[in-house]
Amino acid sequence: MKEHIGTNRRRAAMLLVILLMVEIAALVVHHSATAAGTPPTVELPLTHVADIPLPGRATRLDYESYDPDRHLLFIAHLGDSEVIVFDTQNSRVVARIGNIAAVHGVLVVPAQSRVYASATGTNEVVAIDEATLKITARMQGGVYPDGMAYAPDTRKLYVSDETGGTETVIDTQSNRRTNAIPLGGEVGNTQYDATSRHIFVNVQSRGQLVEIDPSTDAIVARIDLPGARGNHGLYIIAQRHLAFVACEGNHRLLTLNLLTRHVVQSFDVGGDPDVLAFDPGPGTLCVAGEAGIVSMFTVGLSTVSKIGEGRIGPNAHVVSVDPSTHRAYFPLRNVDGRPVLRVMAPRRVLPSL
Repeated sequence: MKEHIGTNRRRAAMLLVILLMVEIAALVVHHSATAAGTPPTVELPLTHVADIPLPGRATRLDYESYDPDRHLLFIAHLGDSEVIVFDTQNSRVVARIGNIAAVHGVLVVPAQSRVYASATGTNEVVAIDEATLKITARMQGGVYPDGMAYAPDTRKLYVSDETGGTETVIDTQSNRRTNAIPLGGEVGNTQYDATSRHIFVNVQSRGQLVEIDPSTDAIVARIDLPGARGNHGLYIIAQRHLAFVACEGNHRLLTLNLLTRHVVQSFDVGGDPDVLAFDPGPGTLCVAGEAGIVSMFTVGLSTVSKIGEGRIGPNAHVVSVDPSTHRAYFPLRNVDGRPVLRVMAPRRVLPSL
């Protein structure tokens, strides 16, 4: 009897050792794959479609903006001071628009057939004709112009003046800066809400979201964001009356109800979250972070649920989604020594985490 018990114990111990070795091997494989900048693990409900080489040096890539009608994706190549124009239908680069010093933000305004880019190196906002892909105007952009939003009723462009602590207002008809709205702190991203027809701006050093009426350029509300540290990224789903705030200081995503002005949910996301993108068909939200981790959520009528998280690649802090194909585009600064555009597609919907 004692011998039988001892044999069972030895077998159990050996089984435990084998299981631990399998776990360690899995972790090593996962680490090796992600460190090499390979496609994400199965934890993320996306599948790798292609890596498309981008022109220029392996330097920082920043914001991007997509025109679904022309099938053109505009990518800010900050380190090379140019905007890369990518044709998503033919999967190729069609233009490089240079002389935009340290370009950070880029925003397509299809109604005007125009693209705006924030040239942080010269504190300008540059206007680009979308048909000719030529620069048509340069405007004063404040101090360290970054993210941008367009208010169609007033035809005004609102620019995050990050270190200057203001929101720069540009009249897109005259191509002139008409206002600089003091916000009282370091400014994060800017978004337009089609329901209220107001502009919302992160003030990341105060943990607030500021609401601006474009008809008067007056601040109409300051919304406190409990739990926010470094609230930089911002995306608004107007139909759901929801604002999503990415906090790089504590790696959180906050869901703000724009009707009640209260934070209703909070989630852990990958390190240093930055840019958010929404695919309205399946109702999925992507949160891309500097650490290379992408977090995904489903946005329902009454709740938001996390459906997956995984590594996309080095510095995968920017994402844009084509709503017709549901493909997601991640510009990566350095994969095997060169910049690439990593294209992903939905794999399947996973149950909520």
